[in-house]
Amino acid sequence: MTSHVFANATILTEDRQFIGQITIENDIITAVQESNKIPHGTEDCNGDFVSPGLIELHTDNLERHLEPRPEVSWPVRSAVLAHDNELASTGITTVFDAIRVGSILSNKKARYERYARKTVTAINALITEGSLKISHFIHLRAETCSETLIEELDEFNDDDRVRMISLMDHTPGQRQFRDINQLEKYLSDKHSMNKEQLNDYFNFQRGLQEKLGAIHAATTVAKAKAFDALLASHDDTTIDDVAGSKSNGTGLAEFPTTLEAAKACRDEGISIMMGAPNLVRGGSHSGNIAAAELDDHNLLDVLSSDYVPASLLQGAIILGLRRGNIASGISTVTSAPAKAAGLNDRGVIMPGKRADIIRFKLMEDNPIIKGVYARGRRVG
Repeated sequence: MTSHVFANATILTEDRQFIGQITIENDIITAVQESNKIPHGTEDCNGDFVSPGLIELHTDNLERHLEPRPEVSWPVRSAVLAHDNELASTGITTVFDAIRVGSILSNKKARYERYARKTVTAINALITEGSLKISHFIHLRAETCSETLIEELDEFNDDDRVRMISLMDHTPGQRQFRDINQLEKYLSDKHSMNKEQLNDYFNFQRGLQEKLGAIHAATTVAKAKAFDALLASHDDTTIDDVAGSKSNGTGLAEFPTTLEAAKACRDEGISIMMGAPNLVRGGSHSGNIAAAELDDHNLLDVLSSDYVPASLLQGAIILGLRRGNIASGISTVTSAPAKAAGLNDRGVIMPGKRADIIRFKLMEDNPIIKGVYARGRRVG
């Protein structure tokens, strides 16, 4: 048996902080107590914060490693290992890797290649080998405005650790890109598309939605139920969007784009997740509602790093300082996502829970990570 004691630590629980010590044995927290003593043989944390490891429910970060530059494919195993190392270094000890299902193969400008099955196969193999530092689950991002969604969903089974499925619809002129000018700017910058190409692309996408959107959505909802996976909506914008999410059995709303949608989610008992980069940057890069504004209305439950892993801890600290309670901010990246995803064995500093722990300090309100432990083993 291996044991480790963090002493003289500012321990962050779900709603408060105190000076104390944490004992871990093997991969489990066995004792938590308030104390300012530093027994011989313990790790003196010098008052640094000690919190549960961060839990990330939606990150696109793996895609960046799979395609580091446009049309540059990286070996899948190498990409997963690099992604895993990066997340561990930022304090994330549990991740739901967000992987797109639903591709477009027939249109050159709108083309999105299939990659989900081979990527999940690689993740599963690396887990079996014990080669990954942190805990990985699969989050399938089901793109309804696509050509191959049903076929790709059918490639997965109960052995694939699919714990979350999000229902996504990026049809131009609604949800995230309700402001069509924002989408035009995004595509012009990313793909150098001119006005004629943009119009052709938009018409193609709208045609796909009209033809396949409803059956794709119904199939996705059924798959989530079959896997007993958390079903998430994406970019709810209107009250009608939220009503549809509720009827589907949605438990988590990812990145609602308006105040009215977020209020409707709260009324329907749907947890609300926003992006930490939105907080760090001071607003949405798509021109939608700011996460800080939702927090001002008590409409923010969970944070996600989305496309910047390092933003997760930083965003939680920003929230904690805004709320006047660091523990409250940290709960949005620990206990709240654990509850949303049904992970009862982690997310809090408590005897009997997994020894997923991070130690950090603040320098001018910026978190500096001093140590990351997953199942009691130092990984960062």
